[in-house]
Amino acid sequence: MAERYAAAWSSGDPQAVASCFEADGTVVINNGEPIVGHAALAEMAAGFHAEFPDLVIKLDDFRCSGENAIFVWTLEGKHAQTGNSVRVGGWEQWALTQANTITQSRGYFDADEYDRQIAEGI
Repeated sequence: MAERYAAAWSSGDPQAVASCFEADGTVVINNGEPIVGHAALAEMAAGFHAEFPDLVIKLDDFRCSGENAIFVWTLEGKHAQTGNSVRVGGWEQWALTQANTITQSRGYFDADEYDRQIAEGI
């Protein structure tokens, strides 16, 4: 599941990202507003793909216990507007179904460092 998720993000296909979730799956990034459902999830992924046309999400670590998991990742890419390279790590806490689709993801990354790298590069 974790490898499929990283590959979906790296594919540039927002629908591939959404397909990793249940139809009513949710994502909360850095305690922000919930993003709910395939259409909204695909829109969120499309935003990242537009910002980073060469986006790569690397799977750094994965831990699973029953229907709960932790996905640790590194985002790498060149920002479309600034041209600066960005490499930021983060993690997601997942609630999974028996079929290994995500029902809920709570993700965290250093937003200040992300913004700094967009403005200044690595």
